[in-house]
Amino acid sequence: MSILIFIIGAVFGSFYYVVGTRLPNQESLIKPGSHCTYCKHPLKPYDLVPLFSFLFLKGKCRYCQKKLSKEYFVYELLTAILFTVSYLKYNLSYSFFILLIISSLVVLIFITDFKYFIILDSPLIISALLILIIKAIYFGFNEISICLLNGLMVFLTMLLIRQIGNLLFKRESLGGGDIKFSFIAGMILGYKFAILSLVLSTFLALPYAIATMFIKKDSEVPFGPFLVSSLFLVFYFLEKFQYVLYFF
Repeated sequence: MSILIFIIGAVFGSFYYVVGTRLPNQESLIKPGSHCTYCKHPLKPYDLVPLFSFLFLKGKCRYCQKKLSKEYFVYELLTAILFTVSYLKYNLSYSFFILLIISSLVVLIFITDFKYFIILDSPLIISALLILIIKAIYFGFNEISICLLNGLMVFLTMLLIRQIGNLLFKRESLGGGDIKFSFIAGMILGYKFAILSLVLSTFLALPYAIATMFIKKDSEVPFGPFLVSSLFLVFYFLEKFQYVLYFF
């Protein structure tokens, strides 16, 4: 089962890379089909086997021999690993299926926010709907209203933080995508743990922000990858973070 989950994760990772690179550029997910970004040659099914095709072809296009971006392999592997560790810890349970959603957002937000400084609306909307469905299946429809209320409370909290940040720094302190994402965090974690996740994300982002400031002066720092990483960590190690909240 772990091997199967790993393979499924790699397949989804391949699809997420297409979504993450095409939608921000207003490109269709269907047309044109998969092709080399250099010579535009259509790719055959055996050119598209996640992970293995990249390794077999030594990271080059079969047709023009140009070196392909390592991002294909990295994001396929990352998705496969996240799916697998989620299964190894929680088996086929509620937490596992929620972690699949979070893992998918990790990959998509890493791609879109690091490359284009954007968090797409469509993955957030789909994630919200899936979360509601999973919660209804496992806990009943009464849980849906609580879930939405927690999401709204975290959303409003982040909105307030952005307004304060804008006043202090005289510029936009948080992107709209970050605010919308906080709604998902609230739906999954509840208000207290979602706020804890937001606090953790600032500590995760700090080293990157400092390094970026020295290397690229006055450069924008994408906050989305750190928000979604902290969401994954808090949910994955939820029992550990319960002790943190206990002391507060």
